[in-house]
Amino acid sequence: MLIAQLSDPHVTTGPLAGEQASGLHRALGRVLALRPRPDCVVITGDLVSNGRPDEYVALREIIGRFPLPVHLAAGNHDDRESLLDTFGGTPYLGGGFSAYYRVDHADGTVVVLDSLAPGDSGGRLGEEQLAWLDGALANRPEVPAVVCLHHPPVAVGIPAADAIRLADGDALAEVIGRHPHVVRVTAGHLHRSVTTAFAGTVLTTAPSTWVQSTLTMTDDEEIGLVAEPTAFLLHRVTADGCVTHTVQASHAAGQTCWF
Repeated sequence: MLIAQLSDPHVTTGPLAGEQASGLHRALGRVLALRPRPDCVVITGDLVSNGRPDEYVALREIIGRFPLPVHLAAGNHDDRESLLDTFGGTPYLGGGFSAYYRVDHADGTVVVLDSLAPGDSGGRLGEEQLAWLDGALANRPEVPAVVCLHHPPVAVGIPAADAIRLADGDALAEVIGRHPHVVRVTAGHLHRSVTTAFAGTVLTTAPSTWVQSTLTMTDDEEIGLVAEPTAFLLHRVTADGCVTHTVQASHAAGQTCWF
């Protein structure tokens, strides 16, 4: 199974909206040019910049004609109510009316979590969602599973980002650790690609399709945004585990497609 993980498109509207929309469209076109094509796309949060209903309409216009399944996760820049108003009951949210859900593909399970904590840049899952996750993962232990969320559950050495990571990351690790068929945990939020061990598996974060953040590993420098290449992650999931590739979308001569 192939899963393309895009993240942090920050779609918005207005006179300065073109860069975010073009970045997401370019990345999706790059996904379509891959051979074989991925089985699905997961966008791990900060789908829009301000959580406004018109921004979700703009997002729907960008992804509405995309021919592969797309699974959406909520980030701290999102608004849960507006997200559900626009995409609830559609395949983009697993066909349901919750921002956390499970999608059973033939060769793997994709579990999308909702780490949005309203009013806070950091994230939290909560006991109810973690209990749901435990049951969701227990449902298909015979096939590999990938767990997707916005906020990284561990510190990565970037103080400004670590201060707003997932608050209950240790509780998530306890759940993941009980399910050895979880071959990857994926996150966004950092606008950088990071890889680390987590709960007996591997955690990867995807870069942004819009703009990247500086690698600011000290407290005495403000984190910033830089026009580094945009990219996404491609996860190759098999019964033996998961291999992750980084695929550049901008600053590259890679083949792309229109849709």
